[in-house]
Amino acid sequence: MTPALEVSSLKKSFGGVAAVKGVDFSVAAGEAVALIGPNGAGKTTTFNLINGQIKPDAGVVNLHGADITGKAPEQLFRLGVARTFQITATFASMTVRENVQMALMSFERRAHSAGALATRECKRHAWGLLTDIGLAEQGGRAASELAYGDLKRLELAMALANNPRLLLMDEPTAGMAPNERELLMQLAVKSCRERSVALLFTEHDMDVVFGFADRVIVMNRGRIIAQGSPDEVRANEEVRAVYLGGAAVIECASNA
Repeated sequence: MTPALEVSSLKKSFGGVAAVKGVDFSVAAGEAVALIGPNGAGKTTTFNLINGQIKPDAGVVNLHGADITGKAPEQLFRLGVARTFQITATFASMTVRENVQMALMSFERRAHSAGALATRECKRHAWGLLTDIGLAEQGGRAASELAYGDLKRLELAMALANNPRLLLMDEPTAGMAPNERELLMQLAVKSCRERSVALLFTEHDMDVVFGFADRVIVMNRGRIIAQGSPDEVRANEEVRAVYLGGAAVIECASNA
């Protein structure tokens, strides 16, 4: 698989506290990688460094060989980096289809033009994305009327609207019922594999992590302590010792 995201020697401190201490990893095109760790491990800071929310003190972030270190989120959006957040961000008063069309127009720099919302090509593309994630039948409904699980799927469609090369998903299944979690992650992984998009996600639900990640990266106190296949990480003694109380959680996910 072709490397898409490459993170090298990434560091970030806040005051005298080192939040990220020389992190190195990569994500291939079409690969789904989970970044996990206990609270305070540094995974959210790492996410924010990659997405340009904060600038690193040292290190390099490459996207398909191009240095994107420290670029602003809006610049990264144009370069093919998409992100979903733990709390959904949609336009409640707009229809489901219009939400996707707004995302498409933003990528095409046409959001200032109301007329662009009604173009045939924009509508066609929006319907295609909604079909891919199973929301085409709800395209005419207001986003405010959607169930929470459907809102998360809408957010995924909006993230895919800029034809990303890297998709960052921050706690994508938080607050969702078990069946909704499985459906969302199936759609996310399938969509990224079909489009050769690198997928990096943080997640506390171990069933989601071990059920959908091709590889798992584990952080603790700002450092990566393990990375590998789900089976390799599940068997790692240090991971079992530090992650959310250790072996009990890992074994629970293994037997789910």
